[in-house]
Amino acid sequence: MQISVSLRYVGIRMAKKKRILTATMADGYVKTIGPTNAPFTHYWRIVAHLGGGKTEVFWGHAKSLKEAAGKKAPLAEAARQRGWESYDFEVVELVES
Repeated sequence: MQISVSLRYVGIRMAKKKRILTATMADGYVKTIGPTNAPFTHYWRIVAHLGGGKTEVFWGHAKSLKEAAGKKAPLAEAARQRGWESYDFEVVELVES
């Protein structure tokens, strides 16, 4: 008599490990993201210079460098429409900590 045993559990999923991700910008600003199990790899930040010493910051995270860098393409038009004096755009890799 031969018995066949399946080692696969049906309906049970292993939870993905939650990660803490850290981005360190060139000016020393540190952004922590998490805990998350999302596959983020890069963090992007736009600092819009509005005039009169005022700034506004927009940021996000992306699943690839290509996706993050794609945020730069519409920036010139956005700056023109919103009347920004200038803007800075940065992308950094997220590090798991």
